[in-house]
Amino acid sequence: MKDAMRSAFFIALKDMKAYYFKPPNISWGILFPLVFILAFYLRSPMEFANLIPGLLALSILFSTTSMEAIVITFERMTGALERLMLYPVSVTTILAGKISGGACFGMTVTIVFLLGLIILFPFHIENPLLFLSSVVISSFTFSALGAFVSVSVKQVFEAQTLANLFRFPMIFLSGVFIPVHSLPSMIKPIAYLMPLTYSIDSIKVSFGYEPQIVHPLLSLIILLGYSLVFLGLSVRILKGRMS
Repeated sequence: MKDAMRSAFFIALKDMKAYYFKPPNISWGILFPLVFILAFYLRSPMEFANLIPGLLALSILFSTTSMEAIVITFERMTGALERLMLYPVSVTTILAGKISGGACFGMTVTIVFLLGLIILFPFHIENPLLFLSSVVISSFTFSALGAFVSVSVKQVFEAQTLANLFRFPMIFLSGVFIPVHSLPSMIKPIAYLMPLTYSIDSIKVSFGYEPQIVHPLLSLIILLGYSLVFLGLSVRILKGRMS
C-alpha cells in the first residue's frame, strides 16, 4: 500500500509538471471561471451572490474533466501510457496518480477563483472545513470522471465530446441556476443521479444555506462513492483496451 501510494504520488507530480502547471493551462483555468463570473454578474447583479457556490462547483468540474481527458487520451495516443504500464505498478495505481494530478489542478484553479471572488464580491464562508472537504472530494470525483471519459475513447476530440455529454446536463439540472426542488418531478431523479448536485449542495451548506438534497456529510460520502465507481470503471476499461 505504501509503495502504491508513493508511485501514485510521483505519477501525479510528473503530470502536474509536464501538463497541468504550464502557463497556458493555468491561464485557461483562471480565465474560464472569470468568463462565468462576467456573464452571470451582468445578467443579474443582485442575484449573483446566490450563484457563487454553483459557479465554484462548475470551476472544479470543468478544470478537472477537461485537463484529465486531454492528458490521459494524449498519453494513450503517444504510447506514453503503455510505457508507464511496463513499470511494476498496477493500472489502479497509475490511474489513481493521474486522477490525483487532475484533482490538484482543479483545487488550485478553484482556490484562485475563490480568492478572486472574495476580492470582487466580499463574502463569508460559514463552515471552512466543510467547504475545503467539499472542494477536495469534488475535485477527486470529477477528475475520476475525466479519467473514465478518457479511457473510453481514442482521440482527444472524442474525449471532449463525451465529457460535454456528461457536463452540460449537469450544468442545468444540478442546482447551479435552478434549485433541484423546483425542477419538474420527472427530471428530479436525473438530478439526484448527478454528482455535481451533491457537490453544489455541500458547498452551499458551507456558505450557510440549508441543505436541499441530503445532509452535507452524506453528500460527501456519495461523492466519494462516485469517485470509486469512476476509478473502478476506468481501470476495467483500460485493462480491456490494453490486453
